[in-house]
Amino acid sequence: METQQVIRLLIVDDETRFLNAIAQRLRKRGFDVQTATNGPEAIDLARKERFDIALLDLKMPGMDGSEVLRVLKEEHDFLEAIILTGHGSLESAVELTRLGAYSYLPKPYEMDKLIQVLKEAYQARLEKKFASDQEKMKKILDISGGESPLGILRKLRALDDKRK
Repeated sequence: METQQVIRLLIVDDETRFLNAIAQRLRKRGFDVQTATNGPEAIDLARKERFDIALLDLKMPGMDGSEVLRVLKEEHDFLEAIILTGHGSLESAVELTRLGAYSYLPKPYEMDKLIQVLKEAYQARLEKKFASDQEKMKKILDISGGESPLGILRKLRALDDKRK
């Protein structure tokens, strides 16, 4: 019997009616959803809880979606981000992808398309995490050969300190 992991989703949008509607629709489809109405609130929430994916509005007063994306990607190695916007352009899509956005979707969105992209982003997150874990395991095996127990612990601590 296969157990499916619940996808933890952070949705950030300053339009509260839209935010509440999309959050409710995604919860009904089995996502674990938290919401924020601005960038600083989203960053604070992401520092307190672990999320798999952030769904970010691009145009928000104060800190916009691209700034939130930059901070989240800097602080969370495996978090994937999807930008939802009614104010998109090819230039902004290219820039956001360069900053680490997994995908860029226009508002209004199609729920089936959004869910497909969320699942693809989650799969990409899992693959990155697995590759990182494999690399870390290889380093641990390399460290353990021919070292004293104390030497191994020091190197493991240094290795662990490099990860966020």
